[in-house]
Amino acid sequence: MRTKTRNRTRKTKTVTTKSQPAILALMALASLALALLYAWPASAADKSKPKPYAVIFGTAYGPDDRPIYGVKVTIHPDGRKHPTWELTSDHRGEFAQRVPPGPGDYVASGVVEIIPVENGKPHKSKKKRLTGQAKIHVAGEEERDFTLHLQ
Repeated sequence: MRTKTRNRTRKTKTVTTKSQPAILALMALASLALALLYAWPASAADKSKPKPYAVIFGTAYGPDDRPIYGVKVTIHPDGRKHPTWELTSDHRGEFAQRVPPGPGDYVASGVVEIIPVENGKPHKSKKKRLTGQAKIHVAGEEERDFTLHLQ
């Protein structure tokens, strides 16, 4: 191949080395390192298996049986007073939380404040506070669906 620089044309040179056994030894060492690298995650993956869990999945409904957005939901094991998990419902009124598997009872409670709007203006003096509570029983690694009716 010829390359042109200014007014001269140069011929590209091919360089060969006399130490090819050293290159072959380096290539063998690199392939051995790659083989060890690919074998390493297989043994590490056995140690880091995902932990088992159950899922509590719920939907928050208002007094008119429509899903409510922005409900503050707290979930805690039955018998405890302080919340273990705090969630907020999405635009479809849904929320979900992973909990430990196995037999267990949980209490979910929800609170939301609704401010009515009349003629395009919010009336904060007429705001309503809706609350609700539900009990959930988890038997093992499963998904428990429930509804949380706020009144």
